[in-house]
Amino acid sequence: MRTSLNEIKQIEDHLFRLTPPEDSLLFEAKIILDSNLRSNVLLQQQTYMLVQQYGRKTLKAEIDAVHQQIFTNPEHKNFVSKILSFFKK
Repeated sequence: MRTSLNEIKQIEDHLFRLTPPEDSLLFEAKIILDSNLRSNVLLQQQTYMLVQQYGRKTLKAEIDAVHQQIFTNPEHKNFVSKILSFFKK
């Protein structure tokens, strides 16, 4: 169990470029030599990309919900007018 946690940490440090150049070079050599490690690096990289995409989609959905609430609610009419006036100039 501890070995896999250490490997995850090493992969994360490598992907986020947190390791010194000499350690990074050594890790890249290990990736070339060990197909299992190479696979784990690719999987972890894909996982980070999916998490990032999910975060962006969630944030966009929240922004769209706020936009709909502000621009469709009559009580925010003055605020909307002020905002739109910035773009008329």
